[in-house]
Amino acid sequence: METLKPLKEPRVLDRETKDKVVFMTFIIQMFARAYKMSGPKAYLYLKQYGGMDFLNECWWALHIDNPVYAVHDMYLVCRNNGGMR
Repeated sequence: METLKPLKEPRVLDRETKDKVVFMTFIIQMFARAYKMSGPKAYLYLKQYGGMDFLNECWWALHIDNPVYAVHDMYLVCRNNGGMR
């Protein structure tokens, strides 16, 4: 009888990746609340106007600061890229 092998090994995320995902999820929800958007709408807005790129590149610095400043910085990035004024 032949033993079945799993198609792929389960992917294990390292601690930094887990921390990044947790922070990004948290700060997108904070942005959504601050600007009265749903979570998915906030994500799409941030993606469209460069906020997600900024968040992805600068998450380490943003996560050690007050979340209010991180949300404001994301707003400024989006505004500078054509987002709501």
